[in-house]
Amino acid sequence: MPDTSTCDVFVIGGGINGCGIARDAAGRGYSVYLAEMNDLASGTSSWSTKLIHGGLRYLEHYEFRLVREALMEREVLWNMAPHIIWPLRFVLPYHKGMRPAWLLRLGLFLYDHIGGRKELPPTKVLDLKEDEAGRPLKPEFQKAFEYSDCWVNDARLVVLNARDAADRGATIRTRAKVVAAERAADDWKVTVEDTVSGARDIVMAKLMVNAAGPWVDEILANAVGKNDAHNVRLVQGSHIVIKRKFDHDRAYFFQNADGRIFFAIPYETDFTLVGTTDQDYHGEPGDVSISDQEIDYLCEGASSYFREPVGRGDIVWTYSGIRPLYDDGASKAQEATRDYVLKEDSGNDRAPLINIFGGKITTYRRLGESMLEKIAALIGERGKSWTSGAVLPGGDFPATEFRAHVAALKRDYPFLNDRDATRYSRVYGTRARDILGASRSSEQLGRDFGSGLKEAEVRYLIEQEWALAADDILWRRTKLGLKLNEGQVTALEAFMKELLGDRYAQPT
Repeated sequence: MPDTSTCDVFVIGGGINGCGIARDAAGRGYSVYLAEMNDLASGTSSWSTKLIHGGLRYLEHYEFRLVREALMEREVLWNMAPHIIWPLRFVLPYHKGMRPAWLLRLGLFLYDHIGGRKELPPTKVLDLKEDEAGRPLKPEFQKAFEYSDCWVNDARLVVLNARDAADRGATIRTRAKVVAAERAADDWKVTVEDTVSGARDIVMAKLMVNAAGPWVDEILANAVGKNDAHNVRLVQGSHIVIKRKFDHDRAYFFQNADGRIFFAIPYETDFTLVGTTDQDYHGEPGDVSISDQEIDYLCEGASSYFREPVGRGDIVWTYSGIRPLYDDGASKAQEATRDYVLKEDSGNDRAPLINIFGGKITTYRRLGESMLEKIAALIGERGKSWTSGAVLPGGDFPATEFRAHVAALKRDYPFLNDRDATRYSRVYGTRARDILGASRSSEQLGRDFGSGLKEAEVRYLIEQEWALAADDILWRRTKLGLKLNEGQVTALEAFMKELLGDRYAQPT
């Protein structure tokens, strides 16, 4: 017989919205059960452009509320997680064919002033003939605007929200697929299947949240039985990662010949991230991959700005994701709203369901607060909003003192070199000490799988962060998949299979 458990709130989906809601709800005193059919952040939330930003281009579509809310969140999130979020300056080269200079100045003025900016520096004008940012660019680019936004390690943001939710009492299940959801007057009977073992459990819940991202309509159709569900517009965004293109630590905001924008961003120390594309997608969300046309588009766009052209031989990795945007009828994919929509389905003696459409990483916490307002109205209030001032695991140090945190880690663990101390600090913050423990040498951390990945870290990720496959570690908990060779990956897989036994999961 399946095991049966009960909860107040059942969340489908282990992306940023699902994990953020689970954390907020658990912190208010609700009992929470979250089921993710693959790994945490294995869908859209791993495939973003890695930005906490207001969305400068959204001003053109008059989405002022969305932009203002997103801008206000930048410093809130930076203070919540200064190890995985940090300020980034963007260089926007100006040239003929762009939006008019007066429009850019107006947009950047609004960007500086409508979002409660405190610590982030304001916009300024650069002379690219003199400034270091001009060196990688073609000589015709002589003037630029420079403004502030933030960078985020998107997959780790998801995992840390899940970890904090679990620390506050939530049940977090990965490789757990919702195969049925039966609705009664007072509760939901949800059947959850472990995709590794095949075992099934029953969960009784007062309310269900559908945060399945690109699969939100599929959940409505298959698990809930709403066969006519059609609420999301699936938009594919693809990126290329190339060998490091410039030495400074700023990013570039480029406009392509077709008027669409894309970024070139410092990535994982040794690389540059270029993206994104925007095009409608009509296939299975799990099958998405970059097309030849997208590769050519990004290479040609970057080559039109950089002195040294970007070609296929420069590419070390690509990734593609599906953005589940709310279908607002926009004619072009890039014009579809990035705002979130929460749709409540309740009443008539039916247990409540709330579906999430759209949204962006920057506003996930605010989305969570909006969701909790609906949950409180439907099943009773348990606590007030609390997440704006609460740090995520590992983020309990001042946002402006990251370098001091790295120095303190090196002082306490002198066997760490600068690169490893910085990586531990960027990935784990203060919880790096939970991995390093009482070690007094690198050898005491156990087997070395390459690029600083040690046995102690692998064990920590299995025990504390739901890692059940090598890909979970290499491409979501860390990005060391960019650096390990085939033999090192094989060794890691063998070690994890030995450690996990029949709990080891196939890559997702």
